[in-house]
Amino acid sequence: MSFADSLLEQAAVYRLWQTPFAKRKLAPIDESGDIARARRVLDIACGPGTNAARFSHTDYVGVDINDKYVAAARRRHRGRFIATDVTAPMQEDLGKFDFILMNSFLHHLSAAEAMRVLVASRSLLAPGGHIHVLDLVLPQRASVARYLALADRGRFPRPVDEWRVMFAGVFETVSFARYDLSAFGVPLWEMIYFKGASAL
Repeated sequence: MSFADSLLEQAAVYRLWQTPFAKRKLAPIDESGDIARARRVLDIACGPGTNAARFSHTDYVGVDINDKYVAAARRRHRGRFIATDVTAPMQEDLGKFDFILMNSFLHHLSAAEAMRVLVASRSLLAPGGHIHVLDLVLPQRASVARYLALADRGRFPRPVDEWRVMFAGVFETVSFARYDLSAFGVPLWEMIYFKGASAL
C-alpha cells in the first residue's frame, strides 16, 4: 500500500479528500428525487459515513470493510454501521432495502468480485426497490481524467461500455448516464451513474 493510500485509510483524511466532490458525485441521484422517497437504505462501502447525512430521514444501514471508517461513522451519524467484507457472504440478516447505494466502490474490485457483490445486492432489494451505483470511468483517450483514474487507489476503473455490460448482466437498467467531476472547467474524473431494478 502506498503512503497516499495509507493516509486515505484514515477516516478524517478520507473525509477531507471527499468533501469538495461528495455532493457533486450524488448529483444524478439528487436530480431523480429518489433520495427523498427512500425509506430503507443500504449504503455499501459507506466509508466514514460520507453519504449518511443525506439519508437521515430513512432506516439507514452502512457497511464497510474499514473498521476505522465505521467507528468514525458511528460517532458522527445516526443509523446502523457494520464493519464487514461485503465481497464475502454477510453473516447478518439485514432484511430488504428499497434503496441500495454503491458510491465509488466497484472500481476497487476485480470483475469477478464486483459481479459477486452486484448479485448479492440484488437479493437484498425489496420489491420495487432500486440500486444506485456511482463509479469511476477509465477514459479511452489520454486526458487528466484518464491519468487520475489510473492513479486511483482502486485498481479497476472501467470503460463506460464495460460498466454498462456488467450492470445489465444483473439488473434491469432504469437509467445509465456518464458525467464529469470538474474543477476550473477541467474534467478531473469521468463517472457513471446507474440505476437498476431487479431483473428477476
